[in-house]
Amino acid sequence: MTIAADQKQKIIADNKRHPKDSGSPEVQIAVLTAEIKDLTEHMHRHPKDYHSRHGLLLKVNRRNKLGTYLRRVNQAKYEQLAEKLGLRK
Repeated sequence: MTIAADQKQKIIADNKRHPKDSGSPEVQIAVLTAEIKDLTEHMHRHPKDYHSRHGLLLKVNRRNKLGTYLRRVNQAKYEQLAEKLGLRK
């Protein structure tokens, strides 16, 4: 379960720091959030899909780790991103 390439490019464009940025924590968190939303919808339709559930949990944990890092390095950027994406603080 991945998001479409054009959707991913739009997310990257909305969250990048500079024109060639594709790997900053802000971009990674935004892409993971979109993938998590997609997988969450999938899990509502297919509750017994345990392989997708495992992938979902891995993505959620990865996003939490990146969020913790961003909060430690730049608190203001983290709060701005959390509000923009609708994440809990």
